[in-house]
Amino acid sequence: MGIVFGKICVETPKYKSIQSTADYEIRKYPAAVIAQVTYDPIQFKGDKDGGFKLLTNYIGIFGNPQNSNPEKIAMTTPVITKSSEKIAMTTPVVTKSDDGEKNTVTMQFILPATYTKGEEAPKPLDERVVIVEEGERKYGVVKFGGTASDKIVKEKVENLKKLLERDGCKIIGEYELARYNPTWILPPFKTNEVRIPVE
Repeated sequence: MGIVFGKICVETPKYKSIQSTADYEIRKYPAAVIAQVTYDPIQFKGDKDGGFKLLTNYIGIFGNPQNSNPEKIAMTTPVITKSSEKIAMTTPVVTKSDDGEKNTVTMQFILPATYTKGEEAPKPLDERVVIVEEGERKYGVVKFGGTASDKIVKEKVENLKKLLERDGCKIIGEYELARYNPTWILPPFKTNEVRIPVE
């Protein structure tokens, strides 16, 4: 019953809190190995979360793992989503939307800490799933509950950017949305974060 009320029972990434204010926190995360997929939501009938199934297939949540071993990989949380409306032509798995602009989503699963290098993770059978290593990174973070609708996320991002700039933090990239709970969790018990990379 605890899961319906948002209890997080899986591995979450460790981090060091560098600064905490009433409005946000600056966190430093260690290097991590990540499984990710980049796609245009049109490929999934407009579903921005369409890549989730590809990633769950890779780790074997709902059946046989779709990786070279095949090895079940424990689910961790949060699920990270990065959106971009204009992406350089060099970005993989990019398709054009009708208006000629690119609209892609990158969804990421952070693999368990037992994987310290990309080559240690089983190779995905689906070529759309890619294993990447991310180095140590620092973010300005704001945590919030409820459903992470586009409108709410946009408000959180704009507010966090203003706060970081006000406090002299240099923003060095686009925001990420971190969602910690499955979709069936009651909205008041959901945990979400907006993260903006800072120097």
